[in-house]
Amino acid sequence: MNLSIDFEKIKKEQIKLSESIILKDEFKKIEIIAAIDQTYVKEDVISHIVVCDYKTLKVIETKTAVAKAPISYKPGFLSYRELPAMVNAFIALKSKPDLIIVDGNGILHPRRLGIASHFGLVISKPTIGVARNLVTGKVDKGKFYVENELRGFEIKTKDHATPIYVSPGHMISLGTALRIVTNCIRPPHKLPEPLHLAHRGARREMKEKLSK
Repeated sequence: MNLSIDFEKIKKEQIKLSESIILKDEFKKIEIIAAIDQTYVKEDVISHIVVCDYKTLKVIETKTAVAKAPISYKPGFLSYRELPAMVNAFIALKSKPDLIIVDGNGILHPRRLGIASHFGLVISKPTIGVARNLVTGKVDKGKFYVENELRGFEIKTKDHATPIYVSPGHMISLGTALRIVTNCIRPPHKLPEPLHLAHRGARREMKEKLSK
């Protein structure tokens, strides 16, 4: 599927786009928070978004969108595979969240443009990346650095479980991204609650699609 794709050209595009990432809080308060997660059925990307009240984390709305993956999986280029479905799910919402937690990295990425950052740029909304896998960086006392730049944090939210990796996506500062994710942790779940719900919803939608 990727034979005709010039990934060197895309790398240059990522570097250029990353120059537009804003690492300061472009909002006054968070009242409605969302999270989005993706799964797959063959080459279909299933994107599930959950919108919650930030104070109570009670679900306000959910939406699901399905789109064909434009490219096959390649590390460092996840957004080019999943963004079409994600944008469709976001557009379908009636209630627009103040901030979205994304399953994946923000600036904790070789070219500072993980899927959370790219998604934030496309929809022009504050985003935070929460990943379960690390793609780059060196850790020092829970902080992740790439080329001597602080880009994210390691958080262990559950005993006997691997940590999660938090990084700002777009229109949010490092410290605020860490604070918001920490505020959304609800034991015994490892992921922040909105993302836990989005992950569970995406898996449910996948199983339903497979059963048809």
